[in-house]
Order: sequence, then C-alpha cells, then structure tokens
Amino acid sequence: MGTSRFTSPQGQADYYRVYDAGLRTMPTPAGEHDVRTGYGTAKVYRFGDADGEPIALLPGRAGTPIMWSANVSGLMARHPVYAVDPIGEAGRSTQTAPIDTAQDQAVWLDQTLDGLGLDRVHLVGVSFGGWLTCNLAVRRPDRLASVSVLDPANTFGRFPAGLIIRSVLSMLPVVSRWARPAFLRWISGSDQVPEKDPVSEVIEAGLHHHRVRTAMPAYFSDEQLRSISVPMLALIAGRSVIHHPAAAHARAQRLIPGIQAELWPDATHSISAESPDEVNERVLRFIAACAPTP
Repeated sequence: MGTSRFTSPQGQADYYRVYDAGLRTMPTPAGEHDVRTGYGTAKVYRFGDADGEPIALLPGRAGTPIMWSANVSGLMARHPVYAVDPIGEAGRSTQTAPIDTAQDQAVWLDQTLDGLGLDRVHLVGVSFGGWLTCNLAVRRPDRLASVSVLDPANTFGRFPAGLIIRSVLSMLPVVSRWARPAFLRWISGSDQVPEKDPVSEVIEAGLHHHRVRTAMPAYFSDEQLRSISVPMLALIAGRSVIHHPAAAHARAQRLIPGIQAELWPDATHSISAESPDEVNERVLRFIAACAPTP
C-alpha cells in the first residue's frame, strides 16, 4: 500500500501554512512531542497542567488536533490533554512504514501513548478518531482508563453507499474543486461551511494536498465489540450521514458490556464542534465516574 504523502513540496508548504494558522487559534500548548514509533513519528500537543488523569484526543480524517479547537479549553481545566496528529493522516506526523491493517493502526497508537508515558489514559475520538479509539480498546485495553467515541466511523454501523460515492468524487482531480466543498457541507450536516473556519480549512487543505495510503477502517465484528472490557461512552449523532444512527446506537447497546450509549437526535457528524460545552460536560462526567476508588 505504501506510505501516505503530500502531492508535492509546494503542496506541503501550502498545507503547513493553513495548519499553522489553525493551530494559532488554539490555546498555547504546554508542550510538543515528537514520538518515534515503528511506523513513523507522531506529533502530539499537550495542553494544560491539571492534576487529573490524562486525556488523549484523536481527530477525524484530515481534521488534525485543530478539530478539537472548541473542546480543548474546557477539557484542559481538569485534565492534561494530549492532542494527537495520527500517523498517515495530513498533519505534522510523518509516516515511514506501511499501515496496512487494523493491527498496524493499533500498534502505532499504542507506541505513541507508550512514548508519552501514558499508562492510564482516557482516550477520546471523533469519527475516524473514534474508530482508532475503539480499535485500541479491542486490541490493547490494558493501558486505557476509559474510551469515549463521538459518532465513530465504521464502528457500530457500516458506511452507507452514498458516503463512499461522495468521498471518491471529492478526490477526483476533474471534479474535486466543487465536490470537496460539497462533501464537507454534506458530512457536517450544514448548508454551508463557514468562511475562515480553521477546522474546515485544514480539512480542505489536507484533502487537496495529501494522499492517504493507510488501511481503511475495518468494520468491527460482533465478537470484537463483545470483547471490549474498557468502560466506554458512545455519543451517536441522530443526523449523522456516516451510518444509520438508530441502528448504530442499538448495535452498540446490544454488544458492548456496560456501555453508556446515547443517541443525540439533533446532533450532526460534527457533534464535538457544534456542541462543545455539552460534549465536554458529558465526557468529563463519564471520566470522573471511571476514576479509581481511593
């Protein structure tokens, strides 16, 4: 499959200008880490120095840590927050070896958390980041204190055909100029993407200038979901277009022991950005309930 790459040196430079501008809209990181793994180097930003157990954030496809710009301030008030640039995605991480399987995806993430010294971490992921979160809960649960998945992709419900078709169209050079903005509007559940929005701009730049060559998120089997032993919170967006929300919610409730699965009827796939205070409050309340007994 090879490794992910930018389309050209100029495209990489253009992308980094958008990325760095988006990063400046976030709180100033308390630290930056370049964590070496067997698959490349993961860029991770640490926010805050609170005493709580650490939270690690995983964004959606092409979203980068900038996708969490509306959430970081509220989370870092109680916990140190580590925002990860996934290896193989557009961002400041670099990929040096193929990531061809779900096991590969779990290994680089596990090695990243290990390099950060995070032995008991609360993992929070949205969309593709939600899939990465669930994937680690299936394959390496021992280092996780809890997992929270926000409208995770191809996790409890399969991708619908319409999503696949629109995604392919957005990448074709002949039609991508109009298809990409239309795709972002459709998947976010909005009639239009706000101008000068740092999240939509970095996603658009990533789709334009970067080519992902990593494994597609593999749909989890019933047996894999039943095996999850980590405390899990799942927030499913009722207006999501990446799966059938009611069916995804029902499957999560049916299969995962002890899961707290909630269907938020008015939320779109952009649940973490459109309702940051509500999402933060729910995630923090869940994490507090998972704290070890003194």
